[in-house]
Amino acid sequence: MLRPRTETRRIRIGSVDIGGGAPVSVQTMTNAHPHDADALLRQINEAAELGCDIVRLTVPDQTAATVFKQVREQSPVPLVADVHFDYRLALAALEAGADGLRINPGNIGGGGRVRIVVNAAKVRNIPIRIGVNGGSLEKDILAKYGTATAEALVESALRHVAVLEAEDYREIKISVKASDVARTRAAYRLLSERTRYPLHLGVTEAGTFIPGTVRSCVALGSLLLDGIGDTIRVSLTDTPAKEVRVGVELLRSVGLRVPGAAVTACPTCGRTRVDVAGLASRVEERLERFYRENPDAARPHVAVMGCVVNGPGEAKGADIAVAGGNGTYALFVSGKQVRVLPESETLEAILALVTQWPA
Repeated sequence: MLRPRTETRRIRIGSVDIGGGAPVSVQTMTNAHPHDADALLRQINEAAELGCDIVRLTVPDQTAATVFKQVREQSPVPLVADVHFDYRLALAALEAGADGLRINPGNIGGGGRVRIVVNAAKVRNIPIRIGVNGGSLEKDILAKYGTATAEALVESALRHVAVLEAEDYREIKISVKASDVARTRAAYRLLSERTRYPLHLGVTEAGTFIPGTVRSCVALGSLLLDGIGDTIRVSLTDTPAKEVRVGVELLRSVGLRVPGAAVTACPTCGRTRVDVAGLASRVEERLERFYRENPDAARPHVAVMGCVVNGPGEAKGADIAVAGGNGTYALFVSGKQVRVLPESETLEAILALVTQWPA
């Protein structure tokens, strides 16, 4: 069962509250070229359409900072600038309108440079995320622990936090990402005990779509169920859109986001003579769009079944259901068969019933 959320400090990234009991937000990061404003905006708009709350962009050079300003002016969601090595790029990103910064204080120069960035962020009330992972640990911490243990990640993160706190700056969120489930869980649990800053959950280098999704959902889902975490990113070697879809569905599955389309579908077998996977995917896609535009609309349970063996029985438990035949679907409403449809007409028939539900 979902445990009460851990109480954390609330910060604000653009229009999105993080921590302090605010809804858990979904983030992603663009992977289009940082100089290509059109490509960046396409990814940002698609992510926002799918339910993303915050998008992060890398700012590796001055040209990217200039493009960031252009993109920020057109973005429908807050943007975070990801900056490494050159503190001047962090300043440029702030000038360009960044709603948040992601930095590692250890790689942007000495204390004086960190102080300059923090003071520039403080004037604008812009939060900074301290992001630590196994590849960014300081030499003395690695020597102390031998490897990137959960304790090492947390010690490094809190060391960086102390640098910002020394400048009387507390608009902070923290991530301590590992590339496996066990260390990720352990690091965030330990960090949650030692700080009340909001936590950004993620598994770093999680992998391609299937393994990355599984690792992220196991690690992040278990933490969220224990009340830990204020914002998440499912990091995949894939598109930002897929990261968002997985992240949104993860929050729904643990009861932290309003449910989407209630669609179930059979796994299909050799008896199937219709495109069940294609129909179920199109139903989900169209209904997600419908519910984004009509959030208070009823959400009847829709079942897409591949054949008449289990279809009619499953249909009795759904509000709207179809069971496939040979290029046709039998349509059921409230457990009763009402008609048989050509495969080509089934999608629109389901959508019409959903949008008018209850009839």
